[in-house]
Amino acid sequence: MTAPSTHSASSADDGPKASNMRSLSRAMEVFAELQRAERPQRLSDLARTCGMSLPTTLRILRVLQDFGMVSQTDKSYRIGPAVLPAARSYLENDPLVVAARPVLQQVASQTGQTASLYTRLGLERILVARVDGESPLRYDLPLGKRLPLTVGAAGKILLASASEEELQQVVAAAIAAGHESSAFTVGELRLRLPEAGVDFAYSADERATGVLSVAVAVPNRSGRPSESIALTSPVETATEPALKANVPELRRAAGRLSELLEGSVY
Repeated sequence: MTAPSTHSASSADDGPKASNMRSLSRAMEVFAELQRAERPQRLSDLARTCGMSLPTTLRILRVLQDFGMVSQTDKSYRIGPAVLPAARSYLENDPLVVAARPVLQQVASQTGQTASLYTRLGLERILVARVDGESPLRYDLPLGKRLPLTVGAAGKILLASASEEELQQVVAAAIAAGHESSAFTVGELRLRLPEAGVDFAYSADERATGVLSVAVAVPNRSGRPSESIALTSPVETATEPALKANVPELRRAAGRLSELLEGSVY
């Protein structure tokens, strides 16, 4: 009697699982695109941006609506109220955010400038914590905002040791998201990054006009940092030399945060 093929049985089982994972991945793509959008999105726009058919995109949106992750007004879709409990849980319980608050408060108090913590999410970065300085910034940057890695000191410092392949992926993602023009190249990006041996990044009028920023990466065990701390100031209250003079304090803040995270589950 011939024993049944375990390979065939495994393949049969893997089929539905693989299909379910593809469906989940597509749903996350649609959800992420809604997060990036500055305004409600039409079905056709979402389908085009995500590279999906209209029926597939509509099915995904209906499922997300059932869970409160997406809301609909007329023919437009936006992020739904169910994200708020998730956001609250993250801000109250994430080890990085909890450890960063006193560190950011201290560096903001010592420098008088706005201190912010960013974490990398794929080929973008997200603002996860901020303590305002003495001078208000000219623009509103809410927590959770998805931002490019290609502009801004906090993004560029996270690419300082990136490989050519990774930089190509970052450039492609920035172009696709509309952060950069279609003619943007890896060579242009390299010109924006810190020179070899420089452990901080500086930006002026890059992401917002009239704003200066300097940032350092937060050390971690892997040697490939995924977080950065930045000091930001309007041009009226700071100069490039004055802002860069605070880099030693930023280094100390990044080191303290790294120490606080040591031994945690982060």
